[in-house]
Amino acid sequence: MNKVPRMSQTIAAEAPTTHAQLLDWVGEIAELTQPDSVYWCDGSAEEYDRLAQTLIDAGTFERLSDAKRPNSYLALSDPADVARVEDRTFICSEAEADAGPTNNWRDPAAMRETLNDLFRGCMVGRTMYVVPFSMGPLGSPIAHIGVQLTDSPYVATSMRIMTRMGKAALGVLGTDGEFVPCVHSVGMPLVDGVEDVSWPCNEDNKYIVHYPDTREIWSFGSGYGGNALLGKKCFALRIASAMARDEGWLAEHMLILKLTSPEGGVKYVTGAFPSACGKTNLAMLIPTLPGWKVETVGDDIAWMKFGEDGRLYAVNPEAGFFGVAPGTGEGTNPNAMRTIESNSIFTNCAKTDDGDVWWEGMTSEPPEHLIDWHGNDWTPDSETPSAHPNARFTTPASQCPTIAPEWEDPAGVPIDAFLFGGRRATTVPLVHEAFDWEHGVFLGATMSSEKTAAAAGNVGELRFDPMAMLPFCGYNMADYLAHWLKAGEREGAQLPRIFYVNWFRKDADGKFLWPGFGENSRVLEWVFRRCEGNAEAVETAIGLLPAEGAINTEGLNIDAEAMRELLSVDEDLVRDQLPQVKEHFAQFGDKLPDALAQQLEALEWRLGESP
Repeated sequence: MNKVPRMSQTIAAEAPTTHAQLLDWVGEIAELTQPDSVYWCDGSAEEYDRLAQTLIDAGTFERLSDAKRPNSYLALSDPADVARVEDRTFICSEAEADAGPTNNWRDPAAMRETLNDLFRGCMVGRTMYVVPFSMGPLGSPIAHIGVQLTDSPYVATSMRIMTRMGKAALGVLGTDGEFVPCVHSVGMPLVDGVEDVSWPCNEDNKYIVHYPDTREIWSFGSGYGGNALLGKKCFALRIASAMARDEGWLAEHMLILKLTSPEGGVKYVTGAFPSACGKTNLAMLIPTLPGWKVETVGDDIAWMKFGEDGRLYAVNPEAGFFGVAPGTGEGTNPNAMRTIESNSIFTNCAKTDDGDVWWEGMTSEPPEHLIDWHGNDWTPDSETPSAHPNARFTTPASQCPTIAPEWEDPAGVPIDAFLFGGRRATTVPLVHEAFDWEHGVFLGATMSSEKTAAAAGNVGELRFDPMAMLPFCGYNMADYLAHWLKAGEREGAQLPRIFYVNWFRKDADGKFLWPGFGENSRVLEWVFRRCEGNAEAVETAIGLLPAEGAINTEGLNIDAEAMRELLSVDEDLVRDQLPQVKEHFAQFGDKLPDALAQQLEALEWRLGESP
């Protein structure tokens, strides 16, 4: 019984900081969770290697062949712990209305009581790692500090890759700086008689909880991905979106890329895309157009604040890529393949006989034999995939061959254009531009993908995902859309142009009309020239489309008829989808911003409909 007071007394003496609030909080959580020891992470390479060896000894990590993949590891999770758990993800705002219809809400007081019961003694037999981290370049006015307490060395090692973690982050925090407190446990205390396992978790009790009013994150029961790496979706989007609402900036689920023209002009573009829409491929694009250059600033998240010149400046708050492995290969994303050649953690991938990793889509032909993500023998005749569909690589962004020199600039990069996009077989053209900011917010608010491939002449059922933020917005999405509209009213704002792209239009036979991948640079060229004022557009009911010949198709094997179809607007199909748009908006009730209702009415008017 003497262990707890002694631990609280020694935390301050052993801590590499004198930040009183931080020390009090660490002591409070240690008393609640009862770890055997408390360890403050310093972020060094030596520490990373020690933690990796700890994970090897525990059976969590297997070191890959240094000849194949230097300083890299494979982890296989519990089959019950393989992905984000949206149904166990909660927004605990004081008022239920502040969470909105698209989030799971729980009363914060009741949830604290539930979590206190779960966390009481949950770290017995384990070490509690104190993980200070910066989201964004160290010292950037756009960045923010978090501190995660976790009993998972897998999380601690992953956070070193995914964030600026350790002593440097504590240095930025100083003695009285603000930080977002993040508490995490795998939920498997090593009490008497309990044997540890290679992937500890709590299958029956998973909670990923956000308190936007007090800027806190508590996660219990899962050791995987965004459930456990709390700097990722939990902080960088759910909590940060609430911070951005209150402080007048944007925290978005967006890639950031740098475009350089043959003349040496530079534009920065962000893009919001739901899953399976080629987001990472676009962030690491290899352009097919001669003289054009695409560089990566970020592949997943953008934090943007207004500068004194009225422009939005963006940083990538992450330091690594946490990418979906299956489907990533030389043919789809060679830059990602170069990035993950070393110093990476692979989770739920298959292992080759020569000590490397493999997953579906990595190569055109699978190896003759693998150890699959369950640890079983696998051959091409096996009935199940060798890697889990959500298998991941965790890899330093600095290793990306296309990483832009400005990616760690504390000032951020000035954004010229936003891209929105979904996976649409019909109706939505290859690219169109919003008439103005309000219309652009309307396009983002009605972003959608088809749940099933649309039959010829029909519109598929749409899954709306406003700004690709549906699972990640930390407050009422109607208020979120109002926040976007408010940004457009800022005095002196020099706002980016807004475009909607669709790489997935199909012909009557169900074949893609557009080749995609590197050829998407042709669309980016038009976007770039529009930002310059040097590209022609024609007005349609849904927005501004490239004029005939405005998309450069030189050297591209695509006929004129296919281009006409890609850049056409079938107003009948647009009309047919209006009831789904209205139903989507209706869920927000009276909170839907008037400007968006007016945009819908204006679209109906342009289509000759009576609103």
